[in-house]
Amino acid sequence: MTPTEHKPGQDSMAQQPLPWWRFVVWLLVIFLFSYYWFDAAQQPQQQTLTYSEFKTKVRAGEVASVTLQGDRISGTLKESAPTVRGAEQPPPLRFVSTLPPVDDPELLPLLEERGVEVRAESAQTPWLATALIGILPWILIIGLFWYASKKLQERMAGSEGPGGIFSFSKSRAKRFHKGASNVTFDDVAGLENAKRDLREITGYLKDPARYRKLGAKIPKGILLMGPPGTGKTLLAKAVAGEADVPFFSISGSEFIEMFVGVGASRVRDMFESAKAEAPSIIFIDEIDSVGRARGTGLGGGHDEREQTLNQILGEMDGFDPHETVVVLAATNRPDVLDPALLRPGRFDRKITLDLPDKKARLAILKIHTGSVALGDDIDLERLAALTAGFSGADLENMVNEAALLAGREGLDKVDMAMLLNARDKVVLGGKREMVLGEDEKRIIAFHEAGHALVASLLPNADPLDKVTIIPRGHALGATEQIPEQERHNLSQSYLHDRIGVMLGGRVSEQIVFAEFSSGAEDDLKQATRLARHMVTHWGMSEKIGPVAFRRGEEHIFLGREMTQQRDYSEHTAQIIDDEISRLIRGIEEEITKLLQQHRPQLEALAGELQEKETLEKEGIEAIIHSETRAPKQGAGKGA
Repeated sequence: MTPTEHKPGQDSMAQQPLPWWRFVVWLLVIFLFSYYWFDAAQQPQQQTLTYSEFKTKVRAGEVASVTLQGDRISGTLKESAPTVRGAEQPPPLRFVSTLPPVDDPELLPLLEERGVEVRAESAQTPWLATALIGILPWILIIGLFWYASKKLQERMAGSEGPGGIFSFSKSRAKRFHKGASNVTFDDVAGLENAKRDLREITGYLKDPARYRKLGAKIPKGILLMGPPGTGKTLLAKAVAGEADVPFFSISGSEFIEMFVGVGASRVRDMFESAKAEAPSIIFIDEIDSVGRARGTGLGGGHDEREQTLNQILGEMDGFDPHETVVVLAATNRPDVLDPALLRPGRFDRKITLDLPDKKARLAILKIHTGSVALGDDIDLERLAALTAGFSGADLENMVNEAALLAGREGLDKVDMAMLLNARDKVVLGGKREMVLGEDEKRIIAFHEAGHALVASLLPNADPLDKVTIIPRGHALGATEQIPEQERHNLSQSYLHDRIGVMLGGRVSEQIVFAEFSSGAEDDLKQATRLARHMVTHWGMSEKIGPVAFRRGEEHIFLGREMTQQRDYSEHTAQIIDDEISRLIRGIEEEITKLLQQHRPQLEALAGELQEKETLEKEGIEAIIHSETRAPKQGAGKGA
């Protein structure tokens, strides 16, 4: 389809001219109604007689004339004499009757005997009725066939406009006029570096002469890279709102069809439309769906996708110098893109969007809570600290969940408790409707108490915020830590203590119950992954040394790892496995000694968890730092 134009305030249900076939149908209906109504109006008043009544009137000499037409008998009765002198004569009375299915040989002699005028007419229907009976079915068949074919063409063409099956090769990019987007850079919190780079593009599109005087050339392509939810599409909308130029938006998957060559044709059509309205912007969302590296994968390349990519490469490299057309693209998988797509001359500028830091999260929360009725106890600073690792989309979802929870509880405003509950729901999932037995609840309490106690005692661990044994999502309990500052570089001591916190729950179970449970599965998975990175990527093993080994970095379905030889031997692989095991076991021994030394605090914390189910930061510190507090009765029984 040709680019769809979106104008502000344009009504999608605007009146359209009536299709010709509907006009013909309505004309036929009106004509038939008028014909039969006029014919019925022309018929004089008549009465219906049975065949016996008809013969009786014939014998009585009351019938003046009859007309025989098939099995139908119609006629007129003789005029009756006026009862008053000078009165007007009544009109002749007409009648109608039906012949029986068997022949009556007495009828014609009786009519002749009584002097009845007899007329005979054929039983043929009128020519108009005959014509309608013969033509109307064909009209209906042709109309049905035309309607079905039109709907089929619309479905095959994606219902993107006129043209039917011949619009396959047209671009499906949505076209936004100038001023169609009301999103600006002010609506995007954080991402200052990205907005600075994009402001140059919007400034060039608004006033290209100012930059040409300096000898500057507009970048042909800008690639927005970052994790999901970091604002790539929102930034593209902001560029459209700031640049005040025509904006073409399309997803990479919309180029691909089952027919080879369609994607390339749609690319050509889209770029031709953008060039015709230059200066303009083209935004391709999820470009990795068509821009993946060519000739890779377990089953070889995808011909249609590769042809589409080739056309994109050709169009971007074939821009004339005077054409101010900018291509914006977004992806969260830049590692799978074709190298030819990333080179300068196609995507000259690559902008990386990271997860927001605390300052940016605070600004994002202010934007999303601007339209929400907030309570007086709201502390957005604390909430920004509690949401480390959240993307902008996660924060928006959290605020919306808090508003929904407040509505469910019948509150007039969203208070801090609702926001904290919404945060827990986003991170851990909703509360599970399940009843834990006392034994299972006790195991979970000691498990989470082990995490919390180790996090409080290790010097390099992140500070504790909350511990709970309320089942949420897939977790039976949770220990939450809030970093005091954003970490971009992880030290060996911090990683060591982080693994120690992960192992604290498992070690606590072994100390108290002399056995392990399956609750430490996710802890062991994360600890092993972190230890492997320390050994193979970050050079934190004395035996391995300052060497990095590639292991599990490539995507197997790209086909690269299958054709590359492993850059370390089997002997080195064995050493790596031994070092990972040695590192984790060594940390586990340290955590075991630590918890044995502080077992009274462990039992006190577990007992309090069994009673209250959730402990905040202040309650945890009060228990841990109380050296004289005795364990609760029954809480410390075990091996």
